[in-house]
Amino acid sequence: MMNLTRSALFINFALVSSAWAEPAATTAAPANPAAQSQPATATPAKPLTAEQIARNKALQEAKVKALVKDQATRLQQLEKANLEALAQNQELQLKNDNLGVQIQVLQSERSAQMFLYGAATMAVGIFVGFIIASYIYTKRRRQW
Repeated sequence: MMNLTRSALFINFALVSSAWAEPAATTAAPANPAAQSQPATATPAKPLTAEQIARNKALQEAKVKALVKDQATRLQQLEKANLEALAQNQELQLKNDNLGVQIQVLQSERSAQMFLYGAATMAVGIFVGFIIASYIYTKRRRQW
């Protein structure tokens, strides 16, 4: 987003600076070759003729059309990159969903495993309890 703003500002600056620079460049070079041989201080600046104005306008329009064409190609490139990014985003979301499902499966397997370990521990405890109880019971019987 920041790069887009900087490039937009740069383009605007280039347009504004070129628009201000062109009239000064065209007034410095007179259209009449005889006037070029005379010093610039001897003759006052002549106003632009209709032909010069039309030529300058055509040059400016050509530059604007070139900029519009350039912006259109950049827009197409950005749209293409955006579509690629959206496709990649969907692919990554699918991978993320698959990994989420795998995590849930592993967690449920882990809880089932812990349940089995608990059940086995209780079974062993009960078995050891019966052995100890029967040992104590037989020991008491012998004492009588």
